[in-house]
Amino acid sequence: MYSNKENVNILTALFVAHGIRHAVVCPGSRNSAIVHNLNECPDITCYPVTDERSAGFYALGMSQALDEPVVVCVTSGTALLNLAPAVAEAYYQHRPLVVISADRPPQWIDQLDGQTLPQPDALGRFVKKAVSLPEPHDDETHWYCNRLVNEALIVKHGPVHINVPITEPLFDYSVPELPAERKIELTEADVSSITQSHIVRMFMQAQHPMLISGQPMNPHWDEAVYLVGDDERYVPDFVLYTGGSIVSKRVKHFLRKAKETWAVNRTGEVNDTFQNLTHVIQGDGEVVADQIRFNLEQQPHPFVQRWEELLARIRQQSETYEPAYSQMAAVKYFERRQGAGDRSQKFCFHYANSSAIRLANIFAQHPVWCNRGVNGIDGSLSTAAGFSVVKDEPVFCVIGDLSFFYDSNALWNQNLKSNFRILLLNNGRGGIFNMLRGLEQSPARDKFVSAEHHTTAEGICQQNDVVYLSAHNMDEMQQSIDTLLNIESQRPVLLEVFTDASEDERVFKDYYHSLRI
Repeated sequence: MYSNKENVNILTALFVAHGIRHAVVCPGSRNSAIVHNLNECPDITCYPVTDERSAGFYALGMSQALDEPVVVCVTSGTALLNLAPAVAEAYYQHRPLVVISADRPPQWIDQLDGQTLPQPDALGRFVKKAVSLPEPHDDETHWYCNRLVNEALIVKHGPVHINVPITEPLFDYSVPELPAERKIELTEADVSSITQSHIVRMFMQAQHPMLISGQPMNPHWDEAVYLVGDDERYVPDFVLYTGGSIVSKRVKHFLRKAKETWAVNRTGEVNDTFQNLTHVIQGDGEVVADQIRFNLEQQPHPFVQRWEELLARIRQQSETYEPAYSQMAAVKYFERRQGAGDRSQKFCFHYANSSAIRLANIFAQHPVWCNRGVNGIDGSLSTAAGFSVVKDEPVFCVIGDLSFFYDSNALWNQNLKSNFRILLLNNGRGGIFNMLRGLEQSPARDKFVSAEHHTTAEGICQQNDVVYLSAHNMDEMQQSIDTLLNIESQRPVLLEVFTDASEDERVFKDYYHSLRI
């Protein structure tokens, strides 16, 4: 039996019609009719998460793993505002997050009634579409409600917000079945074979062409640009840019020297990252990139070969360089061991922002996930956790201490499975701030900017029934990483590697120095 709220039933029926299968639901009374329907619907699986901020990133991780829309449903009031960080990240990742907020009737907004605030458009420009549903009372308002839901659900490449005012009484579940609702479909444009041929021809005819892809992975480019310096022989005249954001600020500054950039993305959006964009092509950038790689195999390009030789030399150095005990040593050993026997084919990897993703760009030889939409640290653990609950294979999250402790509520729910593994790099502060030249002159750096601390994850793991491992030196680290990769466990497993921030800084700089030798 379903709720007797007509707008809620229209919404639920259209979820099913549009193929939505997963929903993260948060507690509350105003949204209880929606949560009841989602749980009642046999086509939708619900995942309860109490912390709304964490819930938003859980839904984002699920959307990444499934490559399909995922609902996150919250009650009225500030609950909706807690979703803003995850929604902003989804917006810049072009992920189809469907935010559902229950609401008070509009006449009660700003009347000092509990849990009320103006919810329509509360997420601003971070959603591709925002609608607030009527409570239908005749055929025309039913049509209007149907249309609004369809308008939101046909948006493919970004988050949307559907606000659902619900009048009391809230708890009547007397409707035997969902209504048959009209579904509106959207057919998108894509790159035609003629357009692909033109792009490939432009690339192959350029004197200095470069193909570069942003996230999910761009290894060794930061080191390469570091070595190139001001050498004009490496400056491209034609850049074909696919994928998401680029981690390295050094690479972005370098590519601003190029004459022009053509970008291929699924949304057709103008992202003038290098300040020299001349063409935007809506379509699948990976398809175009594969076509260019095929052509380069048939007809090698001397400029591309120059870069490939440089990147190969850096790759060789990263493989042979043996860092002293540090976060770099931990990530290198982790990547080396997980790749043994080609096990990386069976694993999924999330790296948190700041130091973790920069180390991945040096040592990972496989795709990794990272919240590089707006680059926040706030939901890295929740995103990886959400990813893991809809996957069967092991999902690893490599994360720094500030990111972990900020988002530790990712472990406080009943969804986690034994396939979730965490490598926590704890050097007692935000180590990335040690790398910023000039900041060492500020007496505020360690306590206030880097947020130094003496916290460990052991108690958090005990509280949430997560298996806890720790390491304080090279031997313990290597043995524990082997355990993390191979342990048979019925619960998630966390390894906390303790390092010294100053030594982490020294080893990182030593690696870059070794590239010039």
